[in-house]
Amino acid sequence: MPLHAAVRPGIDVLLGSRLDLVQGRRVGLVTNHAGVDHQCRSTIDLLWTHPGVRLTALFGPEHGLRGNAQAGVTVSDSVDERTGLPVYSLYGSTKKPSSDSISSLDALILDLPDVGCRYWTILYTMSYVLEAAAEAQIPVIVLDRPNPITGLHPEGNLVEEGFFSFVGGHRIPNRTAMTIGEAALLFNDAFGIGAELHVVPAQGWRRQMWWDETGLPWVPPSPNMPTPQTALLYPGTCLFEGTNLSEGRGTTTPFELVGAPWIDPYRLADALNERELPGVRFRPAFFTPTFSKHRDAMCAGVHVHVMERDRVQPVRVGLHLLDAVRRLAPSDFAWLSPAGPGGRYFIDLLAGTDRLRRDIDQGRDPDEIWNEWNAALKDFLPVRERYLLYPEDSETRSPARPPSSHELGGEPT
Repeated sequence: MPLHAAVRPGIDVLLGSRLDLVQGRRVGLVTNHAGVDHQCRSTIDLLWTHPGVRLTALFGPEHGLRGNAQAGVTVSDSVDERTGLPVYSLYGSTKKPSSDSISSLDALILDLPDVGCRYWTILYTMSYVLEAAAEAQIPVIVLDRPNPITGLHPEGNLVEEGFFSFVGGHRIPNRTAMTIGEAALLFNDAFGIGAELHVVPAQGWRRQMWWDETGLPWVPPSPNMPTPQTALLYPGTCLFEGTNLSEGRGTTTPFELVGAPWIDPYRLADALNERELPGVRFRPAFFTPTFSKHRDAMCAGVHVHVMERDRVQPVRVGLHLLDAVRRLAPSDFAWLSPAGPGGRYFIDLLAGTDRLRRDIDQGRDPDEIWNEWNAALKDFLPVRERYLLYPEDSETRSPARPPSSHELGGEPT
């Protein structure tokens, strides 16, 4: 399929036709190194040098403003060397912009890459930004970007009460099938945040498009998200972060490799391939992580290969992987223990429930779990539909209601 070169992210649209949203205002920018336009120019640089924009503060999420921090590493406030602007960390002592950091601003711009998955902490950084802006009564302008794994096929369960966290802060499925702008509309309205929100849509994107069909450059949005294929498998294989197996961190193919020193890779690959999961094949693999779990130890396991990406069901893949490893090595497999008294198992936070852990331990059929999870989406899907901004094909989508002002780029309803 030829590349679709007409897609433009929200930053291009803002500077091309929606500068009225920021003209003459003192603005803060929430972004990172992957916030770039269609020519790979940094959103920071574009706004900093634009004569119509008064950029006065920067805010950085997990991995830092310039993408120089590993996963889970806290980031401190600083001064940006390139612009001299203050940088307020949203992954340090606080995850929400403080009232002091935004007291002198007239608006907040958010340009952050999403990968279409509930565990992605960027989503909850955005949620906290919306909350802070609502309290300060200043608008938020979200510059939208394509979902790299398409805007189709929501998959997974919804977070249950008692299991909300920074890897699952709202009742959304593992694979969201939404853009970050659509998620902002959902969070702000359906979940009651109530900020003055403007979403600047990406131009030319359609829901069925994969990243390589957009013509846009891929900038790894985190050190462990090197390719769009990684992003496709992430909603399933990220569940292994809650286990004593390596999820491939410290290799060149994180979230595509899963293994541990005590795995028989041939038996595991055979067992998984016999299940004939759509769109993927499992290859026996050996690897040595350079950091994270099993650092410098030879691991064995499987490399998940995407054969037909439109058929891949990543959450289902993750569930079958957990089940297969648990059956193959029940005495070695373990969930990472909670940190401290009263703490939660990390797998429970990723899964948004403690039932997955108990179901896998009891040997429940992973397809039963997967079907149960997807059945639970029936009440969520009509809510999600209200906030979708993009058509599925070249024809204009006929919404069930008249288009609201956020879809047209005007004042919020």
